[in-house]
Amino acid sequence: MKITVIGCYGGFPSKNEACSGYLVESGEYKVLIDCGSGVLSLIQNYVDINKIDAIILSHYHGDHISDVYCFQYEIAIAFAFGLRNKPLEIYAHKLNGKFQELNYKNFCVAKEINENTTLNFGELNITFKWMNHEEPSLGMRLEENGKVLAYSGDTGWCDNIIKISQNADVFLCEASLLNEYAGKIQGHLSGGQAGKIASNSGVKELVLTHFPHFIDLNQLEKEAAQEYNGSILKAKKGLVLEL
Repeated sequence: MKITVIGCYGGFPSKNEACSGYLVESGEYKVLIDCGSGVLSLIQNYVDINKIDAIILSHYHGDHISDVYCFQYEIAIAFAFGLRNKPLEIYAHKLNGKFQELNYKNFCVAKEINENTTLNFGELNITFKWMNHEEPSLGMRLEENGKVLAYSGDTGWCDNIIKISQNADVFLCEASLLNEYAGKIQGHLSGGQAGKIASNSGVKELVLTHFPHFIDLNQLEKEAAQEYNGSILKAKKGLVLEL
């Protein structure tokens, strides 16, 4: 399993950056986890976008979904020019009217996911848990040949984030706040909380992501390190994780 960070900012993309987007490659399969603002542009540095088999959306906030609509047009154009011959599958929960917007003519097909779903892409298996966020949001656990990547999506502290990250080899966890703001913005974690979850779950490596703007990201890492003694990385575009 190879994971490439495409974008890692929350709310809106910083200059020359993108919001949430993570390319997962397993065998012949290429799956994009979230597709926020700026992702469609940057992902072309790493993969032929017409080779992407599926998009999986954690939830419907713009910083996780906005470039899906541009992607739909690209898929239609690719079909017209013979660059693609199979529809793009877009997986998301149905607890929002936007689910139907993921269908686009015969080019994109919306498919429901929830806590009872298991997706299989060759050797890659993906399961889901509901997180603690103002918009219903799904965290994900990706397993391939005994290796585990856990992805928080957007969430505040909850039991399910402990479950989904249990003993993960890599825990890709949002860190939207400094500790002093923990709890003041619901549905998001501080750096220290991300570190504490990683410690409680026994993960091997913590990768902080979904960054806020206008603060020192090194401080987020320091706060996480106060709670977690393992390896900590800050996500950045182009970062590759191989399991």
